[in-house]
Amino acid sequence: MGQHCLDCLARDGVQRTPDFGDRGIRPMATTRVVPTKPYVTYGLIAVNVLVFLLCAAQAGFGDPGAAPLFAEGDLLKSDVASGEYWRLLTAGFLHFSVMHIAVNMLSLYILGRDLELALGMFRYLAIYLIALLGGSAAVMLFEADRAVTAGASGAIYGLMGAMLVIILKARVSPVPVLSIIAFNVVLSFSLPGISVLGHLGGLAFGAAATAAVVYFPGLVLPPGGRTPEAASRVGWVALAALFVLAIALGVAGGVAYDGPIYIR
Repeated sequence: MGQHCLDCLARDGVQRTPDFGDRGIRPMATTRVVPTKPYVTYGLIAVNVLVFLLCAAQAGFGDPGAAPLFAEGDLLKSDVASGEYWRLLTAGFLHFSVMHIAVNMLSLYILGRDLELALGMFRYLAIYLIALLGGSAAVMLFEADRAVTAGASGAIYGLMGAMLVIILKARVSPVPVLSIIAFNVVLSFSLPGISVLGHLGGLAFGAAATAAVVYFPGLVLPPGGRTPEAASRVGWVALAALFVLAIALGVAGGVAYDGPIYIR
């Protein structure tokens, strides 16, 4: 029960029922590295925690946001406008407090471990990074000019979007996942200091990236050419396009910025 081939879903659309609580989830048929444990998820958690500890140590184990490393990597429109485009990525690995990183890493563990086994290591990592960059792009385009943004929440919301797309494709009731997403969106609007637009940008790009894997190949491939290998190739091309689009939108937000440059 719960064995699920997403390349097959992309190929033929036959109904299958994935069980995301089952550690026996079968990865995509064309995944060259067959994951038995969610090593990418563990690695992402380790990197986030390590960066947080480095920032905390630099700040004398006070406010991590006061650390020089934090200031070099967080997301502020004027910094990106000055050409510091790396912030679109690095901001997703910085956190303001113990509670901030604890909630995000717990969410990453809960969502990521099963998604990684279903998607495969590399596609899962690609979707995570696309969602992260999509969240940063939304911040650059729509957030207030002086808002300093950091955290993995955009990527986490992207994983929620990924879960929803997979469940919809498998024709399983999406109500549980939709309830979780709705609860988190309401929570984001209710709490102060939350980058709602960053969360929604990550959600949109994570869902779009997963749809690129499980829906797009079936739309563009002829019926006779819908093999798992062909579906995988088309999916990767679509993922690459979304990756470039997320970066381009983030950079465009910086180019369009005409406000003051803040010195920190």
